[in-house]
Amino acid sequence: MVGTTLTQIRTHIESLASDDGSYELVCGRTGERPVPVDGLRFEDRATAEAAARAARKYRSALRRYDPKVPYYDLIVSEHEARSGGGGASANAPAEGWATAGATPGLPNPSCDLDLGPDADGRAACVDGGDRAERVEFCHRVAAAVFEALVDAGHRAVETAVMDAYFDLAETVSSADDLCLRLLESMATALHVHLPSAEQADVLERAASHLASRPDSAGALEATLVEMERLGLVESYSCSAWRPGPDAGTRSAELTLEGYALSAREGRLPVLPVVVELYRRASSWEPVSLHVTPAEGGWHATLSVSSKSNAVGLASVPIHERTAD
Repeated sequence: MVGTTLTQIRTHIESLASDDGSYELVCGRTGERPVPVDGLRFEDRATAEAAARAARKYRSALRRYDPKVPYYDLIVSEHEARSGGGGASANAPAEGWATAGATPGLPNPSCDLDLGPDADGRAACVDGGDRAERVEFCHRVAAAVFEALVDAGHRAVETAVMDAYFDLAETVSSADDLCLRLLESMATALHVHLPSAEQADVLERAASHLASRPDSAGALEATLVEMERLGLVESYSCSAWRPGPDAGTRSAELTLEGYALSAREGRLPVLPVVVELYRRASSWEPVSLHVTPAEGGWHATLSVSSKSNAVGLASVPIHERTAD
């Protein structure tokens, strides 16, 4: 599958990288360092050339989605620390590069969403979690959702997701912001293009593509703890479950402060939270999520069921607050 293949290739490329390596990969025509090798260095030329070959395979999977994107010619450069003036521009090709193979690679945006580190090569920290871990989590969720769309044959949604990513990649420079905006776009695409039952099927498929499910006991609390650890929420509160109006249903009250995803056209993207909940709570499936604005974030009532069919909750309507 596309998502899995790209994830495996990206993981292989990162395994070849070295923090103190002397070689890096750039485009011989423009000097750009495209994803998935942006910010990575390699110990020797042979390793860098192996990474270039893997990067070309990584990008070739995108050709069927947008054959018009430009090519990059990846070549190996020996990195030299520069001090003071007089050095070559960091974005300009330097002398002494050797080609890393005959076949040029495909361009920057990648559908498995490997977003790389910050421009200075280090993963900065954000409140509530490590940015690198947050980017990696968003990467895994987005890749799993994309693979689920491929599995289910939802080509129109695949295309909408790819188009949104290419647009975002041209305008959003921060890796952290890019992965968040992508999840927002994915949630919107699922809502716009898929009826509720098919949307729920995609979310459940996506959860099945992630790591094996933990014990479902305490799944909601564990999901919220993970969201806080990753910095997708700054803080949260969660009530105990209470019985619902129908047998086999129950609900809980939540508050999410500092939620990292932004509302869009009167709806709140909750894709990463719901996919994580699906992954952890195999016997209780979400059937509704009622969201209202709250000071510093959102208040939500989550209802789950052990009997009813799941409902698509990638993006949910925002309701007005009622007077106390």
